[in-house]
Amino acid sequence: MKKRFLFLLLLGLGGKTAYAQQDNFRPMDDVNKVVDLTLDSLEKVKTARPEAGSSRRGTNPVLFLVGNSTMRTGTKGNGDNGQWGWGFFEHHYFDENRITVENQALGGTSSRTFYNQLWPDVKKGIRAGDYVIIELGHNDNGPFDSGRCRASIRGISATDSLVVTLKEGPNKGKTETVYSYGEYMRRFVRETRALGAHPILMSLTPRKAPLSSPAGGSPSVPKASKQHTTPPTGGSRGAWQPVRVNETFGLWARQIAEELDVPFIDLNEISVGKYEKMSSWKLNYHFYLDNIHTSKFGAELNARSAAEGILACTHSEVKPLQAMMVNTSLPTTGVKREEGKPVVFITGDSTVKNADKDSTGMWGWGSQADRVFDPQKITWINCAQAGRSCRTYLREGRWEKVYNDLRKGDFVLIQFGHNDIGELHKGKHRGEIPGTADTSCVSRVVLKDEAYNEVVYSFGWYLKKMIDDCRQKGATPILVSLTPRNEWTNGKIERRNDSYGKWYREVAAETGCTFVDLHNITADALDGIGQEEARRYYNNDHTHTSLAGARLNALGIAIGLRRSDSELARYLK
Repeated sequence: MKKRFLFLLLLGLGGKTAYAQQDNFRPMDDVNKVVDLTLDSLEKVKTARPEAGSSRRGTNPVLFLVGNSTMRTGTKGNGDNGQWGWGFFEHHYFDENRITVENQALGGTSSRTFYNQLWPDVKKGIRAGDYVIIELGHNDNGPFDSGRCRASIRGISATDSLVVTLKEGPNKGKTETVYSYGEYMRRFVRETRALGAHPILMSLTPRKAPLSSPAGGSPSVPKASKQHTTPPTGGSRGAWQPVRVNETFGLWARQIAEELDVPFIDLNEISVGKYEKMSSWKLNYHFYLDNIHTSKFGAELNARSAAEGILACTHSEVKPLQAMMVNTSLPTTGVKREEGKPVVFITGDSTVKNADKDSTGMWGWGSQADRVFDPQKITWINCAQAGRSCRTYLREGRWEKVYNDLRKGDFVLIQFGHNDIGELHKGKHRGEIPGTADTSCVSRVVLKDEAYNEVVYSFGWYLKKMIDDCRQKGATPILVSLTPRNEWTNGKIERRNDSYGKWYREVAAETGCTFVDLHNITADALDGIGQEEARRYYNNDHTHTSLAGARLNALGIAIGLRRSDSELARYLK
């Protein structure tokens, strides 16, 4: 009698229903091997995530983000462990006076656990005219009924299901019906539309894996303190490669989007296309602590990829959303190029660019570029900024503007050091880890009314990043050691050859980058001039130069370029 009842029940469902112990469905392997946030901390999480719809301004729509840790990492989602989800940065691409972006993602969730545990509360905040981006799948693996109990059935079947009794977790002993990944996506879509809102499906963010491992293998995890293992020499790509994950979840999400006529954004493909242009070293630091969770670099890359995908989408349902987007163009320096001329970008601090206007004031040597470079052969732009270290120059987006403007054949002069020796965790938060090792730490930055977490690297790491970025674009990086300070001992001007000078040389040797030792070139000249006469080359203090000092340093640049046999020397007067 029991067998006949089960048979009739199966017929009535019109598909396959299996019990866990029958093992009719093979769960997907957890290829990421990452211990992530579980729903055991759901009550704690509810206090950290925004109440659904709470970001709404008046009657404006809300863009809800539904996803896992690649969209919102950790309970707070604030990067306190050095990992960031791309959802944290997505609001940069939308006019918040017209639409707000609300990150409802939670680390460790699968399509199944998000739908069962969090989706009911998210739906309470959704209104007609809202948008809901759904990007899930990284965690739809492992056991169905034990561990984190989050696996969905492979594929997009609308009829396959599995009855399980949960063996672990807060719902231990509860009976649950498990559906396919595609069926959960259908339910998100249908329930979003039932509320009058617009669903958008996205493929997953990429992973990274060692080149020596199969794409679906179990890559080793680098330690946080020794994260970057391959120097940006411009030679071998090293050990890492991006991994597409579109043969499973990306494919299934696309199929559901086509079936239900829903906008689909291939986030995976857009981001992988960017990663494939990077060195292995650069790809590696776009992730942090493991091979799936992104650093701020990776999260910002995925956020822009998501925005680019939305902007390029041709589905009619997305057009109103596109009209509310901002900051879609890459930020640039505004350099005005001339046909047939390369550009030399000058980066640095106040010793490179200062007020540069009063003949009796403070000047940076970049203002005197016209005294050494031939304007008939090359264009130059002084992108330096007073008070900046490598860290703050990067943090403020100044390096990003240079990077976006670079073209094959350009040159970049890179000179920092005067402000890089400050505090890591207080003050202006511009100091870096001394040395050149590929090390890092998480720092809590508090500036004015803003507080956030930031991963801080070594001085040499920042130089290597800039070098690697230049080479990716086909430009030539040139390291320039910092100018000497007007401090003297026994009739000789100070030299920093045991700190910044040493670190510049180490990076130049490690990367094969051209090195202009301006520090010692200018110091040699000032030693010859003498301490009394040298005073006129400085202004206001022992660091900043007068117009005469700026001209002396500019001449030192020309001398250094010729001594190093740099290609840039061809463009000198």
